[in-house]
Amino acid sequence: MANQLSSSDLSKFGDLKKRLLFLLGALIVFRIGAHIPVPGVDAAALAKLYESASSGILGMLNMFSGGSLERFSIFAIGIMPYISASIIVQLASEILPSLKALKKEGEAGRKIITKYTRYGTVVLAVMQSFGVATFVYQQNVVVVSQMEFFISTVVCLVTGTMFLMWLGEQMTERGIGNGISLIITAGIAAGIPAGAAQLITLTSQGSMSMLTAVSIVVGALLLIYIVVFFESAQRKVPVHYAKRQLGSRIVQGQNTHMPFKLNMAGVIPPIFASSIILFPSTLLSWFGSTNTDSWLHKVAGLLQHGQPVYILLFAATIIFFCYFYTALVFSPKEM
Repeated sequence: MANQLSSSDLSKFGDLKKRLLFLLGALIVFRIGAHIPVPGVDAAALAKLYESASSGILGMLNMFSGGSLERFSIFAIGIMPYISASIIVQLASEILPSLKALKKEGEAGRKIITKYTRYGTVVLAVMQSFGVATFVYQQNVVVVSQMEFFISTVVCLVTGTMFLMWLGEQMTERGIGNGISLIITAGIAAGIPAGAAQLITLTSQGSMSMLTAVSIVVGALLLIYIVVFFESAQRKVPVHYAKRQLGSRIVQGQNTHMPFKLNMAGVIPPIFASSIILFPSTLLSWFGSTNTDSWLHKVAGLLQHGQPVYILLFAATIIFFCYFYTALVFSPKEM
């Protein structure tokens, strides 16, 4: 019996080891791809351009892609088209009767919805890559012809997004955890060493006190703890069952509870709010940057990150999408 238990434990440990190694290998592939540039762009000129345009939606996309957008690599638009397509299909499946019926068909319906999500990913990736290519081409950092640049850029960026989508699915199936979430986490975590090095440099040069540096680190860890705490928090609604009679026997009532997540909408509201606010503000800054006296430039200034108007709109949009998304995904009648 002991031998059987030990062999079973060894088999589980071997499977866990294989999953961990596959996960590590997939993340290494992701980070290697983040440093493979799209051909036809002057990297030095693009880096200087990005320094002045990183406060808008470009900065947010660059953070999620692990610095790929700044380097204009094949993973420049990252996995965001797949996430956006998933959110759109999920919302549509709660509104459209045909998609809602597919959700109730089990595994077969789930495969069809997944296929629609992939099609939507391709469409969004083409649109986003074309927009990024147009913006980069207008900045005079392209060293090849216009047609060659647009074709190569759209093909490389769309292919990179679809590869990340496939890699995330493989990580979910053969690794540990949700692959898409791990890719996003790895992209964000890739900026931690640079941030830590900058913090150490500022402290050693005397530009920042040691107390301030320690406060930043403690504040970041505390913020992570608070986010995890609220994400896993539940509201337990008590449920009381009445007594019932089965033949000649009376069954006593039972007391149980229904668990409801405190944050049922998850991270969907901040993602939607950021996209809605940052996208028009970035477009306004592009079109209004040539004339500082134009109303476009003034509106773009009001919508910049940290401005009072931006903070109010961002908070109001998050609150709206919290109610909106929760009302879509949670049906009291079905419950």
